[in-house]
Amino acid sequence: MGEFGLIKHLTKDIQPVQPSTKKAVGDDCAVMDFSPIHNSQFTMHNASDVRVLMTTDMLLEGIHFNLEYVPLKHLGYKAAVVNFSDIYAMNGTPTQITVSLGISRRFSVEDIEALYSGIRLACEKYGVDIVGGDTCASMTGLTISITCLGVAAEKDIVYRNGAKLNDLICVSGNLGTAYMGLQLLEREKLVAQADEKAQLQFEGKEYLLERQLKPEARRDILESLRKAGVKPTAMMDVSDGLSSELLHICSQSNVGCCIYEDKLPIDYQAAALAEEMNLNIVTCALNGGEDYELLFTCSLDDYEKLIPIDDLYIIGHITKPEHGCNLIGRNGEEITLKAQGWNAFSRSATKS
Repeated sequence: MGEFGLIKHLTKDIQPVQPSTKKAVGDDCAVMDFSPIHNSQFTMHNASDVRVLMTTDMLLEGIHFNLEYVPLKHLGYKAAVVNFSDIYAMNGTPTQITVSLGISRRFSVEDIEALYSGIRLACEKYGVDIVGGDTCASMTGLTISITCLGVAAEKDIVYRNGAKLNDLICVSGNLGTAYMGLQLLEREKLVAQADEKAQLQFEGKEYLLERQLKPEARRDILESLRKAGVKPTAMMDVSDGLSSELLHICSQSNVGCCIYEDKLPIDYQAAALAEEMNLNIVTCALNGGEDYELLFTCSLDDYEKLIPIDDLYIIGHITKPEHGCNLIGRNGEEITLKAQGWNAFSRSATKS
């Protein structure tokens, strides 16, 4: 089919949905007009207020994913969503992506169609346009590189360095669940390798698999915050683990923090599997990556506005920098937080 034939095949019926997309796939460059911006979440008529956000993420076979148990369609969906999550973590709206693929000979056109169908499904759900990319041969398996553009009004952008003394520390969803999904997949892979006829133990643990294989970006949390009139003071998404992300916020904001073990949102399925596998679920919640929940700080004055928001949890508060970053255990013990989450350059680094 060739490179250009494959690109044409994969993108022939893509129809942009963003008004800012003036030219998508099919030329040397995509063309976007961000002045003015109109979309379902906000309207900005003054071009000087518009800021363009950009993030990029690369996924490598054998490092970030294992195709022994990760379906290609799910992989495509996840590859897109993790980029959307970065834009939402800046309090922005994702609008366009480019998709670049490194493909080895063992993949058929049907395989790449499945991967691309997942990317397109994510784009359709979140209202994002595919506007270009690149494909090339790979000698080392599958590589996926996605760059995502987004927009935000300058006054709405939330950085990592805005946390203030006594701010509340909040997180959406639950923590450690994607990590436990990965542990489940790894365990059952070993079982299948030892005995092809073995009955795999996935029943009752479907939520864990979904969290690992098909995560969602928390657009809904931002919508709820906007409706409540709350703007976070600092924000990140939880991709590398709660401890790592919280330490990033504290370092860049020059503050300390105090979070409480009994306030950490932990799913029942994750806790049950952790006990079954002799793992400490609190350690998993603190250091397990790929949850893609939103971690943010808010003014103490917003406490009453935060309480009614569904799936949002207040887990601690910001302290003076000299107090350090600590977890208060269920018995009142103080434990220093350490960044033990995902490290892309670790010798043992491997995600799903």
